[in-house]
Amino acid sequence: MDEVDSVLEAEHVQENVLLDNVKSFAAGGFGGICAVLTGHPFDLVKVRLQTGLYNSSVQCVKQTVAKDGLLGLYRGVLPPLLGVTPMFAVSFWGYDVGKKLVSRYTGNPIDQFDIKEISTAGFISAIPTTLVAAPFERVKVMMQIQEGAKSKGMGGVIAEMYRTGGIRSIFKGSVATLCRDGPGSALYFGTYEIVKKKLSKDSDKELSLVAIMTAGGLAGVSMWLGVFPIDTIKSTQQSSNIPVSILQTTKNIYRKGGIKAFFPGVGPALARSFPANAATFLGVELARDFLDKII
Repeated sequence: MDEVDSVLEAEHVQENVLLDNVKSFAAGGFGGICAVLTGHPFDLVKVRLQTGLYNSSVQCVKQTVAKDGLLGLYRGVLPPLLGVTPMFAVSFWGYDVGKKLVSRYTGNPIDQFDIKEISTAGFISAIPTTLVAAPFERVKVMMQIQEGAKSKGMGGVIAEMYRTGGIRSIFKGSVATLCRDGPGSALYFGTYEIVKKKLSKDSDKELSLVAIMTAGGLAGVSMWLGVFPIDTIKSTQQSSNIPVSILQTTKNIYRKGGIKAFFPGVGPALARSFPANAATFLGVELARDFLDKII
C-alpha cells in the first residue's frame, strides 16, 4: 500500500511540475505580446538611431511616418510578434527553472531569496532564451533598417540572409545577444522582485495592478540602463552585411564617436522600457492568476 501511495504521489508531483511549466510558458508568452504591442514603435526608432539611419528621434519619427505612414512605426513587428511568444515564454520558464536550481544549490526557499540569488536565476533564464531571441532579433533589425515601398517582407529578409550566409547568417549576433541578455535578465528580474517586495507591505496581500506595473516598468528601465551599450554593439553587428566580430564592432563604434556612440537611441529605449515592461509583467501576472483559477 505504501508503494502504491508513493507512486501516486510521484505522479502527482510530475503533473504539478508539468502544469507549472505550462503556466510559465503561457503567461510569459502573453506578457511578451503585451510588450510588443506597447513598445514596438519605440524599438524601431532605437534601432534606426543605433544603426546610423537618423540623428534624432524626432527626425526618425517624422520621416518614417512621411514615407510609410503611421503603420511604418510598426515595420518589423511580425518577427517579434511571432518570436515573442516562445521568447518570453522561454524567458519566464527559464527564470522559474533558474529559481529552482538556485534553491536546490543553496538550500534556501525561493520566497526567501536575496538579490544575488534572484539575479542568478535571472541570468540563467537568458541562456535558453538566446536560442530563440537571437535569430528573431536579427530578422527584426534587418527589417527595421529598411525604408520605402521596395522593403522586403519577413520571408524575403530571411531568404536573402540565408542566400548570402546560410544558417550562420540568421544566427548572427547570438553571442552578443547572450552578453546583453545575461546581465540584462539579472537586472530585470532582480529589480522586479525587489521593488515588488518593497511595494507589498503585507506579504499575504495581493499586489495592486499599479504596483505590478510600477515594478515591471522599473525593471525594464534598470535593464536598459545597464546593458544599452551592449545592445548597440548587438544591433550594429546584426545589421552588418559582412562578417564582423564583437570586438571589431566595438572598436568601429568607438572610433566613430567615442563613448557617446554607444548610446544612440537611448531616449526611445528608456521611453519604451517603462510602458512596455509594465505591460509585460501585468500580462504575466494576470495570465498566471487566470491559469491558476482554471487549471
